[in-house]
Amino acid sequence: MRRRTVLRRLALAGTGVGLATGTTRGHPTPTGDGTAEPAASDTPTGGDPLGVLEMETVYEVVTSPDGHTAYVATGDGIALVDLVTPTSPRLLSRRTDLLAESDDGPIQRVQDLAVSGSRLLAAGPAHPADGAHGFAVFDVSDRQAPERIAGLELDTRVHNCHFDGRYAYLTANDRDGNPLLVVDVDAEQEVGDWSLLDAGDAWTDVPTSLWPLHDVWVEDDRAYLAYWDGGTWVVDVSDPSDISLVSKVRGRPPEDLAAIEDPGTERSEPPGNDHFVTVNEDASLLGVGGESWDLGDDDSGGPSGIELYDISDPTDAELLSTLDPPPTSDPSPGGILTTAHNFELTDNRCYSAWYNGGVRVHDLTDPTAPELAFEWRDTETTSFWTAQRAAGCFVAGSTNASQGTEVQPGLYTFPDPQIRTPTPTDDEAGNATDADGTSLGVGGPGFGVGSAVAAVGLAAWRARRRRD
Repeated sequence: MRRRTVLRRLALAGTGVGLATGTTRGHPTPTGDGTAEPAASDTPTGGDPLGVLEMETVYEVVTSPDGHTAYVATGDGIALVDLVTPTSPRLLSRRTDLLAESDDGPIQRVQDLAVSGSRLLAAGPAHPADGAHGFAVFDVSDRQAPERIAGLELDTRVHNCHFDGRYAYLTANDRDGNPLLVVDVDAEQEVGDWSLLDAGDAWTDVPTSLWPLHDVWVEDDRAYLAYWDGGTWVVDVSDPSDISLVSKVRGRPPEDLAAIEDPGTERSEPPGNDHFVTVNEDASLLGVGGESWDLGDDDSGGPSGIELYDISDPTDAELLSTLDPPPTSDPSPGGILTTAHNFELTDNRCYSAWYNGGVRVHDLTDPTAPELAFEWRDTETTSFWTAQRAAGCFVAGSTNASQGTEVQPGLYTFPDPQIRTPTPTDDEAGNATDADGTSLGVGGPGFGVGSAVAAVGLAAWRARRRRD
């Protein structure tokens, strides 16, 4: 399906298609403080996108605590997109030239960002590049006028980051040991770091290309670290100046990795390739996504999926299930990419992006037996970087970072699918459950866009995850 066919179908379905060059019709206007009335409750449902906002560049996307705003990393900075009407996503504001006061010029490749309350962290460059290295923090309480409130130059590129409102957690792969770096953004000062070298000297014998720190997620004073072929680790960051090891969730021992003769192929093909990590609201469920290819076009490799672990006891993680990648006829790096990329675990759902493999939502009511609740794919015209829940929908960013000019970058909105959630037992609720012990949960087609309760509920669980 070509891009114009996608847009035509959206138009015929009666949905609005927003463009970064202008606003869309019938859209509620936010107030100065960023609030807005929810859209009408007749938001279309079904398997197709609700709306598309075309953009020049899209990388990571995160959503606001109330689900009404998407924050987009645009390479040259950030963009804020209004989601109050999911059928008509609309560009609100942009900020570029981050750290422009640097002698080296602004950050050239901002690919990751993170939000906590009304503060947004953007960091880069993700890869070696000219320009400044570091991060900027914005007050985004006024969605139409984000204000920079902090920033710091660093001596390392920053591929990924996390933010709790005060501390920035950054991947610092230009430094010895590929450490996690923690910065107090209010003081604009580094406060601590940790790397696999702190776990054992044996890592000095392993090529560092096999264990870059690719991603970090922080929840309840614990940081979850994706160290590529070095595996996934959990550290205690309750005192950022004295980070300590909690456990190793998975990964091969350094002695095995040190014996590998072809690190280039090894880091490109399974097993390993721990690329993205996140946890659910109470940090009892951990998702580890692998990013991999078939480097030699010889069927020795291929795309990786998402593995789900019970980490209610992080020192004794248990693999529960795997979300397999969508099929591909060409798993080579320049082919049809369907490996896992970024995703979100929330409210018994996994919202996931699979490059040309599209977007999916899995029902994780029983994480030992995930059920596919939604999927959408247009191999020729989209390549999705991430999927994130919003108010009454979920959003996904399509990027041309790994695909040619056929992909038009943009922010897509999709209907939030219905899942099955457990009902209370007789003892808990005083009445009987359904025959199968489940009932249809909120969040199905048409969920919540016209419901103030839904918005409050989304804000509540987001607040628990992203404390100020």
